[in-house]
Amino acid sequence: MGLKTFLDKTLGRPMNGDKVEYFGEVKRKCNGYVLSSSTTQPAASYTLDLDVTKMWEEYKAFKSECGYSLSFNTIVIKAMVEGLKIAPRLNAHIDFKPYSVSGRLIIKEHMNIAMPVLLDNGETFPVNILSAEEKNLKELQEEITDIVTRMKTTDIKRTYTDLTLRRGIAMMLSSQMPRAVAMTVKGAFGKSKMGKISDLFHRAPKEENALSPEHVGEGTVCFSNYGTLNLNGFSAHAPLLYPQVFMMGVGTVRDEEFVFKNSKGEIDLGTKKVMPVTLTFDHRIGALNDVVPFMKKLEEIFKNPEIIKTW
Repeated sequence: MGLKTFLDKTLGRPMNGDKVEYFGEVKRKCNGYVLSSSTTQPAASYTLDLDVTKMWEEYKAFKSECGYSLSFNTIVIKAMVEGLKIAPRLNAHIDFKPYSVSGRLIIKEHMNIAMPVLLDNGETFPVNILSAEEKNLKELQEEITDIVTRMKTTDIKRTYTDLTLRRGIAMMLSSQMPRAVAMTVKGAFGKSKMGKISDLFHRAPKEENALSPEHVGEGTVCFSNYGTLNLNGFSAHAPLLYPQVFMMGVGTVRDEEFVFKNSKGEIDLGTKKVMPVTLTFDHRIGALNDVVPFMKKLEEIFKNPEIIKTW
């Protein structure tokens, strides 16, 4: 790995294959309006109840014959990946300067999906599914299972410390000395979740099969299944993980009654399975034009569930 590649990768700069969009004058003015009402995170959310009746039935049949342990959660993540393929601006990082209301959107080549994982102490921690767009359904399931397994042998504090050192060194090499010193001091005195820098020199060898710093670094987009908490209802707003600009949250699949006209033209009562979905996006990138095709792609996939056989 060359010096430039190391600096770009570690500091989150555009990589070869990434597409960069600079904010023009109109976008700067729009961003100024948005920031006047929300100085921290100008995010908006859209919620919907997605009809997953057909997909649920297809999933049960496919699970019994696919030859590997498949979760419905993995199908939803795969559907998200397919949606991001037609809405690539959602898979991006924002680099924004609030004082000048200027910035850029770094559209990422790879989809590193940050997925909260439940730790033994009851806390959740985001871990990245790396290059999700390159994986088929089976590979995606294996990756998720592997991440959950490796979390049990990973010292998160240590891994974050390694990540902090990488960034500190990269900042020094790129002349970002003030930020680098601040990060090093913050870690050295244990004032952050990354732990003390001195711990690097007084600890046991790294655990086998532990997650890498890339797994706990900044993902490109976030997926959260709060349905695993067995809570009824849905989240009206799910926070973004800066510098990400989009996240998708889903709730518990539930049965819901609905009224319809039967073949005789009579009013009848039926039951369908619905999954609450929350889509949160950063208003500064004007993402509604991207969220709509993403949402339509989700609906298309769940209306035509046989597609999972091609995944």
